[in-house]
Amino acid sequence: MRYKDYYATMGLERSASTEDIKRAYRRLARKYHPDVSKEKGAEERFKELGEAYEVLRDPEKRAAYDQLGSQWQSEQDFTPPPGWQTSGGAHGQAFNGAQFSDFFESLFGGRGGRAAMRGEDEYAQLTVTLEEAYQGATRAVRLTVPQRDRRGQLTHEVRTLNVRIPKGIQAGQQIRLSGQGNPGMGQAGAGDLYLEIQIAPHPLYRLDGRDLYLTVPVTPWEAALGAKLKVPTLGGPVEVRLPPGSQTGHKLRLKGRGMGGSNPGDQYVLIEIINPRADSERAQDLYRQMARELAFDPRAHWGTV
Repeated sequence: MRYKDYYATMGLERSASTEDIKRAYRRLARKYHPDVSKEKGAEERFKELGEAYEVLRDPEKRAAYDQLGSQWQSEQDFTPPPGWQTSGGAHGQAFNGAQFSDFFESLFGGRGGRAAMRGEDEYAQLTVTLEEAYQGATRAVRLTVPQRDRRGQLTHEVRTLNVRIPKGIQAGQQIRLSGQGNPGMGQAGAGDLYLEIQIAPHPLYRLDGRDLYLTVPVTPWEAALGAKLKVPTLGGPVEVRLPPGSQTGHKLRLKGRGMGGSNPGDQYVLIEIINPRADSERAQDLYRQMARELAFDPRAHWGTV
């Protein structure tokens, strides 16, 4: 079966208006009408024009035809896409005694049954906070969604949808909104809308899979002597014990305090030692005393480099 470019048949652009289509058909029908035309192949050309007009004059058939896109060239081998169905029955002919091509019948059935094709799925991204992903939430989301106007052409409108964000959802997972995609043709249903989840960066936590990482600043004496620290988690603050002699980069594991789900992650506390500023004479004296009494050289292991 061969693809037919109905726009090319009528010498029109795909953006042609209904009036453009009517004018083109009237002009070309007069030129190629078999009863009056002296053009070679006028009868066959007249039939092709009638078939093209039958499709392009009808908003629903035209919209269905347009969904095929423009990737095919005229007379190229063609097979209807998956999910394409037609409801048969007479719908009127562009001219008496019309004999439609196999291409036309494969799309619209017999003498012009209306196409019934499920609408295409739509895809978009939705960015949520880490707290929303952890706890679950319902968000009112403003999205531009496809609609079909009275001519059967696709347009878009802004709509507010209430989207339920499941607890423990991960970045890259999708939320399916049934029937919120492109509208279908004929009696076929609309496609679905898939929202791919992105999780916004957080000022405290870093997310890696289902595990959370939190850098906790501590004083030199807390690190040296050990301390009890009150540490935030997404599920609420917890108390952890910092062992004596801790160093920057030391890692504490809070089991099950990461992102939830059937296999919840952990939260890791990363220790970072922050030194007080020596911005007074007294503070400087304390640092000098430490230098004298501790005799500590953190680079001693370098040897004679």
